Amino acid sequence: TDLVKKLARDRVAVGRRGEVAGGRGVGGGEEPLAARRIDHLHADAHARAVGALLHAEVGLLDIDVDDLLGAGGAADLVERDFSADRPNKLWVADMTYVPTWAGFIYLAVVLDAWSRRVVGWAIGETMTTDLVLAALNMALEQRRPSEVVHHSDQGSQYTALEFGKRCKEMGVKPSMGSVGDAYDNAMAESFFASLECELIDRRSWRTKAEARMALFSYIEGWYNPRRRHSALGYLSPANFERNHQDSTNRRAVEHGLPTVGVCVACATPPVDNPAPCIRASSKTLDCQALNRPR
Repeated sequence: TDLVKKLARDRVAVGRRGEVAGGRGVGGGEEPLAARRIDHLHADAHARAVGALLHAEVGLLDIDVDDLLGAGGAADLVERDFSADRPNKLWVADMTYVPTWAGFIYLAVVLDAWSRRVVGWAIGETMTTDLVLAALNMALEQRRPSEVVHHSDQGSQYTALEFGKRCKEMGVKPSMGSVGDAYDNAMAESFFASLECELIDRRSWRTKAEARMALFSYIEGWYNPRRRHSALGYLSPANFERNHQDSTNRRAVEHGLPTVGVCVACATPPVDNPAPCIRASSKTLDCQALNRPR
């Protein structure tokens, strides 16, 4: 269409890094870093606008232009405060790579900031949105939160429209730190530091399948049920959550709301019923006589 041709001509005219109609910037030399950065941002904004208009004009995707232009990082709802006073209040998420002799595999995780437990994880061979979605879906299936903040960095997998749509469907509030600042997602980075120190740096794997099994064993066989944390009173995530559940059950009993276990313990014990009357030789035997000790 005419619109597409006009946009293409405008893009060539703008160029990158100060190139104007095929020429260099003023003086024909290299531009200062700040100027190149501004030109790069202008070119990026232009490319995003071109993409949005092309989608709207040609109909390549069934999405709204405003949604496309609005895709990007969410606000930082955490601001480096990873404290949580209850389960499923704050989740932190990130992904990393694991080397093997056969190539890299990638691990995406979701941790509950309250107990440090890995509530969702996924392993794949590519760093795609599907990988972080799989980890999020596992966390949602296991925890079923009513309202939770999901905090991550601004990786393209987390800023993708598909990921944002899934968060909106499930009532998850996305939160993202600033670009390139590991401290904004320090809790997730801390988990990967432990993983690297305790597993990756000590092992090597010939196949990707071996690495997958090692990661599974580390998360479900060591980190969640056994690895102790000073922030949890030197309890493992699983034991910390178990103690919390036990204390919750005790408080429920004190308030007149017994749990199933308490009801079973307080159940009336079975009793021996008298033997039924027995009719033999057309004569009825005395039931009490049968039950009388001899």
